[in-house]
Amino acid sequence: MIRRLVLWAVTALGLAAVAQLGIGIRASSAESIVIAALVLGLVNTLIRPIARLIALPLTMLTFGLMGWVINGLMLWLVSAWVPGFYVAGFVPAVEGAIVLAVISGGMHWLIRR
Repeated sequence: MIRRLVLWAVTALGLAAVAQLGIGIRASSAESIVIAALVLGLVNTLIRPIARLIALPLTMLTFGLMGWVINGLMLWLVSAWVPGFYVAGFVPAVEGAIVLAVISGGMHWLIRR
């Protein structure tokens, strides 16, 4: 339970950082970031595995690059569901997913140490 809360907080901090970069992702408030982090966690748990399974042939063909596209699509989907969290399009969604992965990975690494 504590681990999930930490992961959720890390995701929220990562989303806040991505929203400050000016790459086409904006959040109107801290509340929208917190809700977006929660919805992103749910989307990654429920929808992303199905999308990854469907896209498996393309993922293998592109040597895993399709995974970044799927992550971007999940971020874009969250922006459609969360008021106050906005992703300007597909390219900013993929860029945001990459930056979010780097930030989250670094924060997870720091937490584990």
